[in-house]
This record gives sequence, C-alpha cells and structure tokens, in this order.
Amino acid sequence: MTIRLLPPNLVNQIAAGEVVERPASVVKELVENALDAGARRIDIHLREGGRALIVVEDDGKGMTRDELALAVERHATSKLPDDDLVHIHSFGFRGEALPSIGAVGRLAIASRARGADTAWQVAVDGGVKSSAEPAARGEGTRVELRDLFYAVPARLKFLKSPRSESNAAQEIVERLAMAHPDVAFTLRDEERLALRLPAIGADLLQDPAAATLERLGAIMGRDFADNAARLDAMRESVRLTGFAGLPTLNRATSTQQFLFVNGRPVKDRLIIGAIRGAYQDFLARDRHPMVALFVDLPAEEVDVNVHPAKAEVRFRDAALVRGLIVSAIRAALAEAGHRASSTVAANTLGSFTAPSQFPTQLSTPAWRGYTPGPARSSPGLAAQAMAAFAPLSAEIDRPSARVEAVPAADSAPAAHPLGVARAQLHETYVVAQTADGIVIVDQHAAHERLVYERMKAALELGSVARQALLIPEVVELDGPNAERLTARAGELAELGLVIEGFGAGAIVVREVPALLGQSDVRGLIQDLADELAELGDALSLKERLQEVCSTMACHGSVRAGRRLTQPEMDALLRQMEATPHSGQCNHGRPTYVELKLADIERLFGRR
Repeated sequence: MTIRLLPPNLVNQIAAGEVVERPASVVKELVENALDAGARRIDIHLREGGRALIVVEDDGKGMTRDELALAVERHATSKLPDDDLVHIHSFGFRGEALPSIGAVGRLAIASRARGADTAWQVAVDGGVKSSAEPAARGEGTRVELRDLFYAVPARLKFLKSPRSESNAAQEIVERLAMAHPDVAFTLRDEERLALRLPAIGADLLQDPAAATLERLGAIMGRDFADNAARLDAMRESVRLTGFAGLPTLNRATSTQQFLFVNGRPVKDRLIIGAIRGAYQDFLARDRHPMVALFVDLPAEEVDVNVHPAKAEVRFRDAALVRGLIVSAIRAALAEAGHRASSTVAANTLGSFTAPSQFPTQLSTPAWRGYTPGPARSSPGLAAQAMAAFAPLSAEIDRPSARVEAVPAADSAPAAHPLGVARAQLHETYVVAQTADGIVIVDQHAAHERLVYERMKAALELGSVARQALLIPEVVELDGPNAERLTARAGELAELGLVIEGFGAGAIVVREVPALLGQSDVRGLIQDLADELAELGDALSLKERLQEVCSTMACHGSVRAGRRLTQPEMDALLRQMEATPHSGQCNHGRPTYVELKLADIERLFGRR
C-alpha cells in the first residue's frame, strides 16, 4: 500500500468527528462563539432535536466580509492574537468548529459587524464553500445548520430520539447560561419554548453573586436558591465562588453538580472527589449534594487545551484547588450552623392529609399501650473501638451526661431559634414552640450529630490512639505502590497507621488505629495504595476513622424510647443551636422539622 495525502473534504470529515458528536456539540460550539463575540442575547432554535435544523442567532460584534470568508477555513481564528496557547481567555481558539460543522451538514452564516453598513453571508455545503455575498440583517451573527450528518449518513444511526437530543442541547445551554447571568438565552424546540432566561445583573448596583444565584435558581430550581450557602474564598492566586446546597437538600445522582473554570463549564474527577470529601460527614454514600462552583485563576495555571471538546482541564497545582474547595465548602456549611433545608418542612406539610370522615367512636389512644423498645446493641467494630475513647465514652454512657441539663423551660420561645421544649412524643420526638411556629426534633438523630462533633474535636486535639499488632502484617504490593506508601509513612503514622518498607514490593504493618478495631489490614493497605495512585491522598484511612466515629456516636447518643426531662430537652435544643451541622445527622437526614404557624393554620383552613 502506498502512503498518500487524504483529500481535504475527507480530512475535514475526520476532524469533525472529534468536534461534532451530536447536535448538542454544534449548539455548544456556536453558543460559545456568540459569547466570545460579546453577545448579550442568544436565541437557539432546533427542529427534530437539531438533526433537521439548528439556528443560533446573537447580537455580538459580528464579522466583516473578509473575516466571514476566513471563519469557515480550518485553523482560522481571531482568538489567538499572539499565537499564545498558554494565556487563553476565550472559549474557542483552535479554529476547527465552523469548518468541521460545514463538512458534515449544510451550513449558512450571515453576519454584520458593529458599525458596518452591509451584512454578508457565506455557505458551506458538505465541505464545499461559497463566496461571500451581501445579506440583509442587523448587527450580530446568525448561524444556520441544516441536515446534520447528511454528508456522513453512517453517523445518523448513532443519534438518539429527537427529544433526547433536544434535552442534551438544553443541558449545554443551561451550563453556559449559569456562568453568564448577564446574557439572555432562549431555546425553542420546534414551536415549544424549552428555555427562556432573561438577562440578570444589568443594574450596576446589583450584587454579582445575587445575580448568579438568581440564574442558578432559574435552572437548578427555587429550592436550591433558597437552601444554598454562599462560597467566596481565595488561596494564593486561585479564587473560588459559587454556592453549595445544604446537606439535607440532596439528590440520588451527581447531575446537579456544576463546575466552571474561568467561566468554562468542565467536568473534572478531582473536583468531584473534592465535593465528595467536603460532604462526607453529612451525606450517605448514595446521596449527592447540589453545588455550583466557579474557579477563577490565572490562565497559565490551568491547561484547557487537553480535550478536543474542551470538556476537561488540567491544573498546575491540583492539590491547591482541591484543598480550597474542601475547606470553603466545609466553612460555608459550618457557618450555616443548625440550619436545615426548607424542603424538609415542605415535604412534611405535603404528607398531611385531611380526614375523609370523622370517627364515630374514639379508639384507645396509641400511647396507652406503647412500650419503648430496647436500645440496639453494637458488639462489632464500634464496641471494640470504644476503648480508644474511654474517657469520652464514659461521659457519653452516663445517663446524666447524655444532655447537659440547663434550666431553659421558662425562657421565651422568641429568645431561641429552635424555641422552647413543650412536650415529648412517643419518647422519640421533642416538640418545641418557636416565636412563629413549632419545631419537631428527632432526639436520637440530633444527639447523634452532637456526639459525633465532640468526637471529631477530640481527634483534632490529640494524636490518634494506636494499637500494636501482635503479629505484624506483611502486605505484598507492586513496586510503585509500595514506594508511594513508604514515602507517606510519616503522615500515615499521624493517623495511627505505622508501616515500614519490607524489601522490594512489600509493606509491613506494625500498628493500626485503635478506632479501627479488628479491621482488614490487608484490604486497608491495598485501598490506600490505589487511592494514593489516583488522588495522592490517604482518603480511605480518614474515611474509615470518621465512619467509626459516626458509628460510635450513633450508639452513644440518646436513644429513641428514652424519656427526657424538661431541662434535658431544652439543653438538647440549645446544644443544637451552638453546634455546626446539627441540622442533619451523620447520614444526611434532617434532625428537625420546622413548621410555621401560617402553614399550620392553612392546614386547618384558617387562612
């Protein structure tokens, strides 16, 4: 076989495969071009999910006749004036999008530069370009693509249904709109208005963060806007802004987690891991928080030229970015204090139902035959680890120390956010009266969080207690993993894990954290080695320590079925108000529900 040059139209079609995967890819490239052109209004129109027609129209700065002719040539761009691939401040910079789109469909572009008297248009049909001709339109650019993939029909069979393709395009527009609240977006699918986002923040007096939150609320939902903690932190040259949802506002998947780097929507495994680490004390492993993070840093500190679709980035100092995200989210959640999501109360009110008929005879009250069940025992890992926290465990186990009795029963409800205790229901729930409603507290879940926070504080005050192995455990690993662990032996020792190198490709474990009890040492070392290779951090050990603390707190807190005195109930409320994160237990469930008096009156038809 003879080596030969491929024809230009085939080269363009191959290149298009990296840029144009589906209609959403076209929408992404065209909307990004409009944003780079300084547009303040962008209108998108789809037909058959974008397969038959995609139109993107903007009011940006437009193009002259010569610029329009060059725009459809490969590797022609206005976004690298100094040929500098390091300091990139625009979305596009490769000059591949328009020629690639024109190689697989019927492309028409009409544009009028600001201040110009005439608009111009050019067409590209399956890679064949026409000359520029005069056109009639106002300032800005209109890009129209018909019959996507008609030039490469084999690609058509990989497209999904029109509705699926339309939804994918809408997701792309929403992500770009989150980072640009000052730009108006509309998206029409056939004749249906799928998305309409008016420009926000035109008023110079409006807080940019408030404008961003308003745009996020329009896309992620009103619940997020009402239950998000603001982030604004800086470390060295990296700044993090955005909003993190309260732990009690969570989802079953991570689809409501959005990351933007210098205004560019990206997906990054490092950041996803940082979000998981920031919320690991507050959510179960199968639940995911809602967050929108905006990372801004000098262009030379991040490489956006990693992926053809520019969906991935690479940070020069990834550890700095990760640490900033974790610390900022945790600080924001701590500042939220005992606050829980307002959706908890909404869901509670939604569960109330009016009786269909009144009973003719009162039945025996349920409480009359109620017998508190026995407290669950835990002979496993937590029980074995209790010896490591003997002083603290003894304090928790003393009934008189489970809640610190303080005389608060005579206090006015308005003096405390969680009110004053008025009753205990089924020896499980504390009912408190606030200035404008009531609060119902799950005594076990609430005290579980309080005990857990005390245990974490005890861990931070002193070194982790160690337990020497009677027979040191030898774990065989491959060479690089063994070297990584040995290099971090000092840090691991601070966490209670003492290891040494044991020849080539082996580690000997001499001491383990007492909190872990009879743990699988071999499995722990292997997990640490794998995660050090991927993330460069000893996450498994820290997570296991916190899991054990959580288990100990669960079995060392006030049980459901235990009657509390009035001072104990009020003391529980006061401690919740003073303890960060007390609005949710260690598994992300709410510890209390607050119902406003107006909502209660509405249930009874009084409003």
